[in-house]
Amino acid sequence: MGALTGRFWEDVPLDRLDRAQWEALCDGCGKCCLHKLEDEDTGELIATNVACRLLDRRSGQCSNYRHRRAYVSECVRLTTSNVDSIDWLPSTCAYRLRANGEPLPDWHYLVSGDREAVHRAGESVRGWTISEDDAGDLEHHIVDREL
Repeated sequence: MGALTGRFWEDVPLDRLDRAQWEALCDGCGKCCLHKLEDEDTGELIATNVACRLLDRRSGQCSNYRHRRAYVSECVRLTTSNVDSIDWLPSTCAYRLRANGEPLPDWHYLVSGDREAVHRAGESVRGWTISEDDAGDLEHHIVDREL
């Protein structure tokens, strides 16, 4: 296991991170677990406030991460080989930022040392989402937010 010390997210190339380091990049925003709609004409992704049933909307973490694919077959596993091609990742996603050679935001817990900073910065799903189990038609849950 690699060290989760120092500034590994800056010092270790993305494709050289071990599993613990890779998992530690997730800031717990939960935005990747929101349903998106796609405009049939333009291909544009449209944000909704509807979260995957497994998302703990308070913490921004999956409630059954280890077995999520058994319950949500379309759940995507991020890897170094696919992170560049997933266009629905949030613009603030640490995996996307690192793949593009950009720094993590100041509110990211690896930078700030505070897991609650993502929520205080308004960069998480906390407080404005609904579970897919309660939502109904996604078209009724379109939001004007950049994800």
